[in-house]
Amino acid sequence: MTANAAAATLTRARTGGPKDDGPQLLEHILGWVLVVALAMLVTRTGLL
Repeated sequence: MTANAAAATLTRARTGGPKDDGPQLLEHILGWVLVVALAMLVTRTGLL
């Protein structure tokens, strides 16, 4: 690794990802609400 590549990796800004703490419970609940809503839409329209 060159000196420029090493400096670039050290100064890179974080853009989020799995290590960020946040409202995990809210995201989990909203995810399941989306799954249930999609399942209701699929069954009501007769696509299943």
